[in-house]
Amino acid sequence: MDEVLEFLKANPTYFLATVDADGNPQVRPFGTCAKVGDTLYIQTGKVKDVYKQMKAHPEIALCGWDGKGTWLRIEATAVEDDSVETNTAVLAEYPSLQARYTPGDGNCTVFALTHATASFCSFTADPRIVKF
Repeated sequence: MDEVLEFLKANPTYFLATVDADGNPQVRPFGTCAKVGDTLYIQTGKVKDVYKQMKAHPEIALCGWDGKGTWLRIEATAVEDDSVETNTAVLAEYPSLQARYTPGDGNCTVFALTHATASFCSFTADPRIVKF
């Protein structure tokens, strides 16, 4: 999991795919990723459609690219962790978000990536799989 986090931190914009209420795919750029304990988390606001989509359909996918020929694909189950402690730990890594989100504000929340399969891919090598 550490190499997945390292890739996402080195390439801070990735794309998160969810499913909306009508079953249609939705993809948007995302940028948060933090390790708390042995778990990888992403952060969002409860007022956003992405939050509603992950709550209704927790199976998500992420895709990031390093600009040099390697991309990372992750399939995971997003499990909300609304604890102030976990939200605080994740936001500590993103000072720019602290003006918009405060742990316990009723909006800020994080999702654990569970049952995750990460694939490091390129056109020159077979995919390398990491499960966490």
